[in-house]
Amino acid sequence: MATIRVPALRHLASSGARFPRLTQHQRRWAQVHDVRVRFLATTQASRSVLEKYRDKLESKARAEGHGDIESLKKAYSDKIDSLRKETDKVVPPQLLNPDAPQTQQPTPPPSPMAAKARELSSSSSSGSGIKPLSSILNLEKVSSLPATELTAIWRLRHAAKPSSLCAVIPAATYTAMESTAREFPQFLLPVPHPEQGAEMHFLQWTWDAATKSSTVLFTQLAEYKARGEFAAPHTTVTHYTDLAQHKGLVLMQGTVAEDRGLKVDDARWLVMCLQRFYGGWDGAVGEDGVGRERAEERRRLLEWFKKGDERFSVERLLEEAERMG
Repeated sequence: MATIRVPALRHLASSGARFPRLTQHQRRWAQVHDVRVRFLATTQASRSVLEKYRDKLESKARAEGHGDIESLKKAYSDKIDSLRKETDKVVPPQLLNPDAPQTQQPTPPPSPMAAKARELSSSSSSGSGIKPLSSILNLEKVSSLPATELTAIWRLRHAAKPSSLCAVIPAATYTAMESTAREFPQFLLPVPHPEQGAEMHFLQWTWDAATKSSTVLFTQLAEYKARGEFAAPHTTVTHYTDLAQHKGLVLMQGTVAEDRGLKVDDARWLVMCLQRFYGGWDGAVGEDGVGRERAEERRRLLEWFKKGDERFSVERLLEEAERMG
């Protein structure tokens, strides 16, 4: 397993996408400006919405014969609960309310955010919008090739498009990542900017059985906070497992949208962070105690984010991401 780390994403790192260590002031900037509203919403936000629409709510209460807003809310309580349940299908409870009870949902249904990304993909017979690997490669022919030639073909196929990402990942590495992803399908990752601190990005995993693939959707946290499930992803990354059993490889391809304000080098950084936090590099730590400790810290951050645990902080997330550089 010690040989996994370098070939997994070597070509993604070839552009020299490295970032200097962030100062304490820059880390504080990232925490204040990007996640001031912890986990996307707080009770303070709810109060501001109520104040904004208080006049309209009071008018509606009077028009329907209710004494005040509280009486109106009670009259519409069933409808409010119904809408809340529909919202929870898209955004997990801890992102809307850190104190909400947690339920285990290893594979949540794709959100409209995922559907929006899939609309950008070529059509496929699966009906999901995800392009099957068989429409990209002649699987019968490439199955007979050695891993080195298959890797070269996959990379050459994507080399001509500047906004394209690709990787050839050992099947064992991907299996470890997918296992973690099904438990923690949503997370935050930082992109450090030396002059501005760090910009936070929200990610979500989805799966498509028909094409034997998983897709990771990335969008700026500010965009997700503003538009919720209607946020448009700036980067989509799809992993194909068709050759995992026979060749021991998973083929990854991704696309960076040109009009979403993200550089391709930043997208490469996010993909490397994705592998790091979801266990893609853990096989390289061997028996090293420091390596095991770091892997455990990354997993704790995933768990704390999912639960809305107050121990999750952008400061710790940035410190862990910095270790990649």
